[in-house]
Amino acid sequence: MKTRRLLLDAGNTRLKWAVVENDAWLEQGHLAYADLSRLTQVVRAGDACFIASVVKQDQAEQIGELLGAVGVIPHWLKTEAQFQDVKNNYANPRQLGVDRWMGLIAARKRSQHPTLVVSAGTAMTVDALSAEGVFLGGLIVPGFALMQASLREGTAGIADGAGTWQAFPRCTADAVQSGLVAALCGAIQQQHARLSEMAGVQAHCLMTGGGASVLLPHLSLTVEQVPALVLEGVELVSRESEAG
Repeated sequence: MKTRRLLLDAGNTRLKWAVVENDAWLEQGHLAYADLSRLTQVVRAGDACFIASVVKQDQAEQIGELLGAVGVIPHWLKTEAQFQDVKNNYANPRQLGVDRWMGLIAARKRSQHPTLVVSAGTAMTVDALSAEGVFLGGLIVPGFALMQASLREGTAGIADGAGTWQAFPRCTADAVQSGLVAALCGAIQQQHARLSEMAGVQAHCLMTGGGASVLLPHLSLTVEQVPALVLEGVELVSRESEAG
């Protein structure tokens, strides 16, 4: 009997979804929370639903109500101390965001080498995974839009306006754009160098998130872009849950 699963990645800015039947990914997409009612066009009564969520309680309740209205009871995933051979080395494992945990699980499936897992979203996370599957720790920094908003709110001389990246910016808008790219890329490259030095080999780097396309051209290392990395982790966990 075929098992149809609805996978959801409820991030800070948007809801990503995928429909999987057995091992086949049938379709996937994303929704703005303002258009959340469109989720009912994707889900079917009887679907097994698995959610990795970092949203506020009221948004989580809205998602739950929409799913319940079509006869689906969601399974809200939680961060654990271990999944298969992936070990969570956080001081308090449950404190690690479930989206980061799903990304690490998916990264381990993709690579058995030391791997840096970057999620460039509302906030950017930069997580290190050892060749043995141990999550060593990671960084959280404001994402592109949050940094822009902080500069506008905290300074008098920076107004709204789109800039472009320049090696040596000569106007304020370009200086902001280039500075944010430099800051975010610097965090990635520094952690990649640290992980590679510790491991004694060149670490892999996987990147996901809506801000990836802005940063990728400016990174001086090889990066594999995986837009659905968190959903891939949700799928792996859902598969084991169904089997159990």
